[in-house]
Amino acid sequence: MTESPATPIATAPQGVRRWLPLFLIVGLFFLWGGANNLNDVLIAQFKLAFVLDDFQAGLVQSAFYLGYFLVAMPAAMFMRRYGYKEAVVVGLVLYGAGALLFWPAAQLRTYGLFLFALFVIATGLAFLETSANPLMTVLGPREGAARRLNFAQAFNPLGSIAGVLIGKHFILAGAEHTPQQLTAMTAAERDAYFTTATHAVQWPYLCIGLVVLAWAVLVLVMRFPAVAAPHKLTTRAIGHDGALVRLLRDRGFTGAMAAQFFYVGAQVGVWSYTIRYVQSSMPGTSAHAAANFILAALVCFMAGRFVGTALMKYLAPVRLLLAFAAINVVLTLYALLWPGLSGACALVACSFFMSVMYPTIFALGVEGMDDDERKLGSALLVMTIIGGAVLTAAMGAVSDFAGIARALGVPALSFAVVAWFAWRQLKHARVEER
Repeated sequence: MTESPATPIATAPQGVRRWLPLFLIVGLFFLWGGANNLNDVLIAQFKLAFVLDDFQAGLVQSAFYLGYFLVAMPAAMFMRRYGYKEAVVVGLVLYGAGALLFWPAAQLRTYGLFLFALFVIATGLAFLETSANPLMTVLGPREGAARRLNFAQAFNPLGSIAGVLIGKHFILAGAEHTPQQLTAMTAAERDAYFTTATHAVQWPYLCIGLVVLAWAVLVLVMRFPAVAAPHKLTTRAIGHDGALVRLLRDRGFTGAMAAQFFYVGAQVGVWSYTIRYVQSSMPGTSAHAAANFILAALVCFMAGRFVGTALMKYLAPVRLLLAFAAINVVLTLYALLWPGLSGACALVACSFFMSVMYPTIFALGVEGMDDDERKLGSALLVMTIIGGAVLTAAMGAVSDFAGIARALGVPALSFAVVAWFAWRQLKHARVEER
């Protein structure tokens, strides 16, 4: 079934404006990095503002990643019909709208409305990730796809670091009180404290929303190169011979989906509960001080992206993925068995080795696909980000039952699944070489 193509986007002119579209797209990796890691701060803040247990606080990530899961496929269909640029603009508008919703949510002091605002932000990010990731894999030779995507993704932790710094200095900067101190307060004093903790998120998210909407305007008025143009739909997405069915029959691709599900769950879980782990295993540490461990983790993550990209010149991406996943199994088990400063440092070190996992799994998953399969495959891989919702909530449940240290068994198992995927891909590559 064939549909008429939409009007192509004009080719970008020569000169300085040739690099402006690329700058705007790379900026997307920065913008969604900030949104992702502000959630780690929000978990700590909402535990204060709404007196939540670990499972309830983990719903921050559940609401966020549920948006990815539900919207990734509609985003791919939209991009497939209208093109990359239009998908980016829609994503930025949704992202900005969700950020602006934090203001009324704080005024009403309603946890459910905060979760809805995070869901709206995530729907926007689903559009952005579904369009930006596959675009980077086709901007050059096929054999360099994993390296290109790793390089572009290196700007993601820069946004993550900015998000944590915003959270640390503008959201977590208020006074913290122990349960005993809260009990000693009058009802009016407690209410004033909870109100202050809730309102701390208003101005940061208002500024983020306005910046994101301004970015949407820039993308809208910018002329993009032909690679960003929509194309004629020559294949069906569904049906017994559709691109979607072909993808789901591909064991290599479904393996990539499983690996991405568990990787994202591990990454989000480790970062979401780092503050909780530090405060639990190092009593007396404030959330403000514990946020430094997340900041250190993100610096390691960013360094790992650049180092990993460089190593891929000499080492096949799948081999690097296998080695890094195996190392992270060891590090998370160490943090589980020896909580404290050394365990916290092990969690920080995990981020260096997590760095190459998402883009490498993504590139291996869509390797060799045609354009339609790549766009639909991108959506399915983005949908697996639901692992961040499922496994973070699972970690919260284990933490409530057995303690935060033992909850690290969840990411340890997840990294083992990533190692299994890499080993299987490596074994398959060896068979093809024979």
